[in-house]
Amino acid sequence: MTEKASAVANGEVMDAFTWWHRYNRVTPLPGYANVPQLLTYSPQKESGRVQEKGSSRQLPSLEECRTIWRSTDAVCFDVDSTVIMDEGLDQLASFCGKEEEVKNLTVEAMQGGMDFRTALRARLKLLKPRLETIQNFTRANPPKLTKDVDQLVSALQARDVDVYLVSGGFRSLIAPVAKMLNIPLENIFANRLKFFFDGEYGGFDEAQLTSKSGGKAEVISYLKKREGYSNVVMIGDGVTDMEACPPADAFIGFGGNVVRDAVKKSATWFVYDFATLIRELESDE
Repeated sequence: MTEKASAVANGEVMDAFTWWHRYNRVTPLPGYANVPQLLTYSPQKESGRVQEKGSSRQLPSLEECRTIWRSTDAVCFDVDSTVIMDEGLDQLASFCGKEEEVKNLTVEAMQGGMDFRTALRARLKLLKPRLETIQNFTRANPPKLTKDVDQLVSALQARDVDVYLVSGGFRSLIAPVAKMLNIPLENIFANRLKFFFDGEYGGFDEAQLTSKSGGKAEVISYLKKREGYSNVVMIGDGVTDMEACPPADAFIGFGGNVVRDAVKKSATWFVYDFATLIRELESDE
């Protein structure tokens, strides 16, 4: 075993999220590795509604989704191509000069054609970003928020709805998004990059729930058990977001930045802007 391989095995690495917190004088957050494992949900279209493979449970109808939305006590947002306009890892790839190779893997993963962890590992193997690269990227590329998402988050928080960012992306890239939206940093559930102390790429933390297929469902199940939520809504553009319902009580497909055909075809409520969701909340007032 090489010296660096030994360092990884012994946990002698620092992730980019820890760097971001140190840079901003914030205490790093603990991981969430001890959450009970759930099944991975695979939606299928059946009689105009989506049904889990091997299960009698279905995604709620459009009217049921709207009712749940108006009475939700927690909302989990995907980040890339939902809360922000771009795919964070694709942007990092462009910064590193490997945009096309990584984008092809991202599209395949989003369309459900590749196991998520496999796709993540393959993309990072192409990039092998150094810590300095992540630092320079986050400084040079502030997040581009999707239109009206700040107003939607504010409207939810005004109703005492807890808002979470649940993403297959990386904490170091998502923390600035949370700060812009006044979302507590402890409400981020995402992956961690690892680095050796010389700054060289050291892998990613595969203990994080969001590093695998079905991880978003596990996060939502954990939150429901921990907080006692009765109506949790998942909002996102990808198949991995749709697969989180259930245990989410409703799923809203989002196509404001990019339309995933598999999601548009199967989601019972699919929107192209956040203003639609704001109006739906206001209709209940």
